[in-house]
Formats: sequence, structure tokens, C-alpha cells
Amino acid sequence: MNLLKKGIWDILFFIIVFSSLVFADTYELQSPNKRITIKITTADKIYYSVYHDSKPIIAPSSISLTIGPGVVLGKNPKVKKTRTLSIDGKIIPVVRQKNAVIINRCNELSIFFKGNFGLVFRVYDDGAAYRFILNMNKPIKVINEEVNVTFADNPYIYFPTEESFFSHQERLYEYILLDSISSEKFSSLPVLVDIKNGPKVVIAEADIVDYPGLYLRGNKNTTLTGIFPGVALKEDTVDLNRRGGDRSIRVLEYADYIAVTKSKRNLPWRVLVIADNDIDLVKSEMIFKLAKPLQLKDTSWIKPGKVAWDWWNFNNIYGVDFKAGINTDTYQYYIDFASTYNIEYIILDEGWYKLGDLMAINPNIDMEALLAYAKKKNVGIILWVVWKTLEDQLDAAMQKFEDWGIKGIKVDFMQRDDQRMVNYYHKVAKEAAKRKMVVDFHGSYTPKGLRRAYPNVLTREGVCGLEHYKWKSDLSPEHELTLPFIRMVAGPMDFTPGAMVNAQKDDFKPIYRRPMSKGTRCHQLAMYVVYESPLQMLADNPTLYMREPECMTFLAKVPTVWDETKVLLAKVGDYIAVARRNEQEWYVGTMTDWTPREMELHFDFLDKGMYTAEIYRDGVNAHRNGNDYKRIETTIENGQKLKIYLAPGGGWAARFIKRN
Repeated sequence: MNLLKKGIWDILFFIIVFSSLVFADTYELQSPNKRITIKITTADKIYYSVYHDSKPIIAPSSISLTIGPGVVLGKNPKVKKTRTLSIDGKIIPVVRQKNAVIINRCNELSIFFKGNFGLVFRVYDDGAAYRFILNMNKPIKVINEEVNVTFADNPYIYFPTEESFFSHQERLYEYILLDSISSEKFSSLPVLVDIKNGPKVVIAEADIVDYPGLYLRGNKNTTLTGIFPGVALKEDTVDLNRRGGDRSIRVLEYADYIAVTKSKRNLPWRVLVIADNDIDLVKSEMIFKLAKPLQLKDTSWIKPGKVAWDWWNFNNIYGVDFKAGINTDTYQYYIDFASTYNIEYIILDEGWYKLGDLMAINPNIDMEALLAYAKKKNVGIILWVVWKTLEDQLDAAMQKFEDWGIKGIKVDFMQRDDQRMVNYYHKVAKEAAKRKMVVDFHGSYTPKGLRRAYPNVLTREGVCGLEHYKWKSDLSPEHELTLPFIRMVAGPMDFTPGAMVNAQKDDFKPIYRRPMSKGTRCHQLAMYVVYESPLQMLADNPTLYMREPECMTFLAKVPTVWDETKVLLAKVGDYIAVARRNEQEWYVGTMTDWTPREMELHFDFLDKGMYTAEIYRDGVNAHRNGNDYKRIETTIENGQKLKIYLAPGGGWAARFIKRN
């Protein structure tokens, strides 16, 4: 009976919606290849719907913007004029996350309404997007933005459930039916929708400036509805004696509006990445294409690279003649390691300063000596900071960092994306760029395109990454095989790979001070090719890396930026094989979940000629001991096929050097 009632109400809902559209004006926009169509109707409200190969995938979904009591932009809208535009160009990214050249081709429709507002729609060959544009006479208070995504059927969805707006956005993905999600349950972005007998759709947003982040809640039907954190009226104070101390600055009171912003501006893009197959999800660069263009005049100083990281491995170096810890000797050891393998940076993570005061250096660290040593060894230093301490001491701290010659900052524990916090990200990006510093945002929301405007923002967290193995058992290779298809669609992710202690499922234990990873050694090596992060960590300790010279042969050479990307094989949650080129060298990374697999790789992406292939494959006993691997050298040529075997939680990685 309940199902019958639900079905009746669903039918009535669609009857009401469609009947309201009978007398509507309709506008249509197609992708350049004519496979994706977005239809916009203006009736009692503004509705959009999306078709893929003439099949409806998004049913009519209403959108509006409330900017005051009774002032709803989109209610009984009156169209003044429209404008169409075809965009066909190239973007040359400063930091080459996937490709050295990004083809930017789409069709655009702008609809201008009475009331000094409009909507811009874009349709690419791999998706669609829309945004509100405002042309008011005075600053506005946005009470709410109505965002709805109504699917034409009841698909499964990969849903990263959140508990509150105070979040690192480090989530696992629940694979559940859309109509099972209640209004009490909501998620951060992006989410992946798996349409039966149709494409996959990633819901995301781009170009978020002076505005809060978007979340999606369920409705026990086939509609996802947007919700936003309100403006922060009252925040918690910093109390270093309280649990959470300086890093749990929660919003104690939210306003009943989501933004106060300027009168003439564009709101963020609401994005649907539409992919025929799983391979196309990994290839997508829609978020970057929709983001604000480059805002920096000089970018020559921005230097991607790898980073020797101290925190995950708890500074557990050994075989040395000094006490390991947060001290000068230990960090000089990291610098020596980085210098030996031409690693660009080391990070000084938590402990280098007295919490609450960036000017109070740990007395066990001779900062001047350490900086001089790093400069002599041509290794850059990146400093970890808690966001609130940096905000409170921004000018003085950044000036001090610049005087020291610091190359970058890792800003942590924001855990929010209300309007005030979004603005903080932009401020930090600008201030760092003024001083020629790169930025890594941790404890952050997922990327929305800031890196295009400020390419010194090389990476960010917002991902349930390797660090969780220190204290949790629910991470797995399955989770790691969802990330390239969902989280990575939004932008680079600081997963922090590189574990040198690798365990099969039954042997794994979370050990905070001596951590390990699930899966095999080659699973970890492959992440350096599969996972995109122009600032890529080496998470384990230098002692272990130096005891693994074969692995370091690969890790020392693998780039963090790419001129060309080819996705060879892919299935969400199961396996992936990616080939990437940097200059004349190709790299391939392949990963599997807990299912052992035999796969065939086709090397038709290589240029004609012969290549020396340095291959890292799971050892014959990797199913018993995740540390087991074998390195071999062989010859590969264009068009050749090769069968490879991956152990449970396994991987395969290779470097291809063209022979003269």
C-alpha cells in the first residue's frame, strides 16, 4: 500500500510539472557532437531537463534564487532576450594535471530575464552546466538557491554521506538506490550517479567564489535537492587546552541566509559530467574548463613535484646516530634523502611551531640552519599550518615565511565551506602567490576549480586517503578504485600514497605510529600514475625508502604533471589502467580491488619504435605478503599487447623510455 501511494504521488508530481510546462516557452541547446541536449522551459518556474542520445536522463528540474522576502528570481519569469555562442578553443594550463593542452569546445545559451538576472547554460560533449548571473543595483542577500536534479528513472548513486556541514569531506561512497535516500541524509560533492542502460553522471560544481558550497540531500524519490551552509554568525573560539584545540573552529550559529554578496556577479556553475563509460569519467576536465581563468601574471616560479612527508610515518627513521623526532637532525635527514633522489620538497608538519603561534619555533629546530641546509641541497621546504592561526597572524607569518625562503604552505583543518571559509581559500591563494609560495589545502572541501585561477594551489585533500590507515580498518582497495571516477573528477587529490609496509586483508592492522596500507606494494606504486596530484607525497619514512632502492628508482623518476593521458581500462570500484606521458617518457599504472585479475594491456599509445620498459609487478607471493613484488626490464614496441596479473589488492606500474 505504501509503495502504491508513493507511486501515485510520483505520478501526480510529474503530471503537475508537465502540465505547468504545456504553455511554457522552451529553449534548446545541444553539445557540439549533438549527443547531449539541455532543454530549458519557462513557465511558473524555470525548469531544465537533459537528454543523452535523445533519451531523457534528467527530468524537468526547477531552479530559482531567493534574494529577499517574496523576491524569487525564477518565479513566473519573463524572458527579455537570449544569446547563443559557440566556444571552440584551447586552454594551456600552467600546471599540467592531465594534459598539456585542454580542448575547450561547447555551445552556450544565455537567457536574460526581467528583474536584472539571467542564466547561462553550457553543453559540452561530456556534460552540461548552468549558472545564475546577477546584474542588480545594490549588494544582495541570498536567502537560498533552489537546486534540483530529478532523474528520469531510479538510478543507483555513489553517495558520500556527511554528518554535518563541519567536515573534512573525507568520505567513503555508499552505493545505494536514489529513492532510498531520505531528506535527513545529505552528501558533499561530487557524487556519481549510475543510470541503468545509460551514461554515468557526476554531479559537481565549479567556480565557487564568495559563496557557500553545495550539498545534496535525498527526498525518498528520484530528486536530489541542493542545501547550503548559512552565513557563519558565530564561531567557536580557539582554546588550545580543549580537545580539538586550534583545529575545531565550528560554526555555533548559522544565519537563515547563505550569502551576502555584490550586485553584479556570476554564481557558481552547477555541473553534470556525463560519461558514456567509466573511462570517460577519468578523462573529464569539465571542472577546470568552467573555472575562473588565470589570475596571475607571473607563473614561472610555480614548481610541481614530490614531497618527503614526515607526519604519516611518525618520523620513524632508524639506523641513525641521533634521536629521531621533530628536530634539526631528523629534518636534515629528510633533506638528504630528498636531495639524493632529486625530490623537490620536504614538509615540516605538526610540531615545528608552538600551536597557536607561528612565530614560536620548536626549540629543537634550528630553523636558520635547516633553511640554509635545504638551500645548499636544493630542496624546498613547505610548512604545515593550522588555518586559524595563519589567519590571525597572516601578514606577519607570511612575511616571515617569505624572508625564510619557504616554498609553500600546507593549510589544515578548515573543515567548512560556508561563504566566509570559501573566501579564506581565495585570500590564502592570493597571499601565497604574492610571495611565490605553492599551497596544499588539507582538512578542506573538494576542488571547485580554484587551481585554474591560482595555479600555485597545487593540490588539496578532501579525500579519504592513506592517512586513515593509521586508525581505521574500513578503507580498502575497493574504495581506492572509486576515487579516480568520483573524487578525482573534481580535481587533484592529496591522497598521500607511498606506503612501504603493505598487507593483505587478513594481515592488516591500524597502527598509528607504525602504519601500513592494505593491498600490495605495486598497488601503492601504481597510485603515482593513476592518482593526479601535482604536489605528490612520499608518505613513508626515508629509512624504508632507502632500503627499497628498486622502488625508489621508480618513485624518484615518476612525474607529478603530464602532457598526455590515456585511460586504457576502467571499471568503477574494480580496476583501472592509466597511461600518462611526460615529455618523451610514458608511465602506466594499473590497480585492482580485492579481486585478483589477469588483464591485457595494449600499447598502441606508444610512438613507433622500441621502448625499454621498467616494470614493477606483484610477486608470486603477493597474495600472501603484500610487500612481495618483482622488478623486470624488457622491450616493448608500439601496438604490442601484454598480459599482466594483479594479486588481490594488487597493482602494476611501469616506465617506458624510448630507445634511440
